[in-house]
Amino acid sequence: MPDYIIRPIYNDQQDEIVDLIIHIQQQEFNIPVTLNDQPDLLDIEKNYHAGGGNFWGAFKGDELVGTIALIDIGHHAGTIRKMFVKDGHRGTGLAQQLLDTLLHYSREKQITDLYLGTSAVLKAAHRFYERNGFVLTDINEFPTYFPRMPVDTMFYWLEIG
Repeated sequence: MPDYIIRPIYNDQQDEIVDLIIHIQQQEFNIPVTLNDQPDLLDIEKNYHAGGGNFWGAFKGDELVGTIALIDIGHHAGTIRKMFVKDGHRGTGLAQQLLDTLLHYSREKQITDLYLGTSAVLKAAHRFYERNGFVLTDINEFPTYFPRMPVDTMFYWLEIG
C-alpha cells in the first residue's frame, strides 16, 4: 500500500482542494455541480474547522490525492462531506484510511451519528459506505438539522460507538 500522509488542511490549500474535487465531480462522473454550488469550499476554516468539524487531505508526497470532511451539526451528530480520492489512488486503501481518520476524530468528539448524502452515479462509493456499516436511509428519516446538498439523491446513516 502506498504511503499517504493524512492531515487537517485549511484555506491555504483551497485551490488544490477545489481543483481535485471539481475535476472528479465534473470530468470523471459528469455530476452537474460547480464551485458556485459548493460555497463551503471557499472557506474551509469557517465551514468545517470553526464549528468543531474538520477537513482532511491525503497527500502522496506534496500532491493532494484525497479529501474527507466532517461538519459537526450538534446533537452528537456529524455530516460527512467531500470524500474524494484521485484516480490512480483508488483501490489502495486510501478511502478507508480517510474514513478511519474521520471516525476516530468523531469518537473523540463524542459524535454518535454520522449522516451523508451522495449522488446516485457514485456506485463504488455506495458499496464502500455499505461495507463500512452505513445504512441507506430515506431523507425523510434524517433529522431536520441535516444540511442537505441539492445534488445529493442518496442518503446514508451510521451509528458509531
